[in-house]
Amino acid sequence: MKATGVSALLRQDLLEAEEYVPIVPLEVLSEQVGIPMERLIKLDGNENPYGCSPRVNRALQAFAWLHIYPDPGHSELRRRLASYVGLDAGHIIAGNGSDELIDLVLRLVLAPGDGVVNCVPTFGMYSFNTAICGGRVIEVPRTADFAIDARAVKQAIDARSKLIFVASPNNPTANLTPRETIIELLDTGLIVFVDEAYYEFAGGATVADLVPHYDNLIVARTFSKWAGLAGLRVGYGIVPKPIVKHLWKIKPPYNVNAAAQVAAVEALADLEFRDRTVKAILAERDNLMAGLTALDFLQPCPTDANFIFCYVRRGSARAIKEELDKQGIFIRYFDKPLLRNALRISVGKPEHTAALLDALTKIGRELE
Repeated sequence: MKATGVSALLRQDLLEAEEYVPIVPLEVLSEQVGIPMERLIKLDGNENPYGCSPRVNRALQAFAWLHIYPDPGHSELRRRLASYVGLDAGHIIAGNGSDELIDLVLRLVLAPGDGVVNCVPTFGMYSFNTAICGGRVIEVPRTADFAIDARAVKQAIDARSKLIFVASPNNPTANLTPRETIIELLDTGLIVFVDEAYYEFAGGATVADLVPHYDNLIVARTFSKWAGLAGLRVGYGIVPKPIVKHLWKIKPPYNVNAAAQVAAVEALADLEFRDRTVKAILAERDNLMAGLTALDFLQPCPTDANFIFCYVRRGSARAIKEELDKQGIFIRYFDKPLLRNALRISVGKPEHTAALLDALTKIGRELE
């Protein structure tokens, strides 16, 4: 049906586009289930349950310049990130979350109809932003254990393919992509965008050191996971200099707000907090994995992130999620092609794990 009226003035390819469905905020969840926010157990967003460094809170309380526009060049943040990453600041650009970096790169790369290779199942923002930017998604299924099939990727590439997305560790399946596979994809000549949002939980596995050696490699990271800054939205890209200079041209001038820049700088100044909380999360990840493995109706998969993906072997993933919702425990569920009847559970504190496993044990008895 042809659009009429004001709809005819809109981009026609977006009128039927699917919305990206984000997680529901705590205040809405609290109202829905009738449980106070402080009693909710939120294991659906892969956030840091320990929050941010105390240095961040003190710095934000003392910051007196909210009436002034933030530094458009993120100078201090990029200087600190250069030390953190081990590359010079000329490779680094910050964004309003790593989501903005995905959008910026696609806007820089894509003309209408250009192809983006998406190794599914994976993070939904890749296909969402590709469509919004007028690109064409080329889906290449991962293997049964969620590894990237490099041969299939190369076979899927066509004359208008521009970019390959690789989440490592992958979301929602939590597995790393081997360095050798990423190098094989780089050898195609296409831009390879490696999303290392969960880098700090993956034992130091990274390809950021390869950026100076490959003009077609972009690595993105975030402060939302390890640093407890999900609410402030700050991420960064590690980008070859022939590409990064063009990203500076198209990014909004004040894309990372002043509070986010202050918070990220302070987070990088307190790596002791990072080490302590990451260690606690990894220890609790092992505890959660053991507890889920002991439940015969669930099949958890190996993880290199701060969450665990597991199949539901008996019962319905959706029904399990809805029952947990009623108790104020929130997780993600999946029931679509390539992710049938599965759950994704963020790692929380020990008391969160105990409450979750107790609830799941009771659900399991009802399934017998």
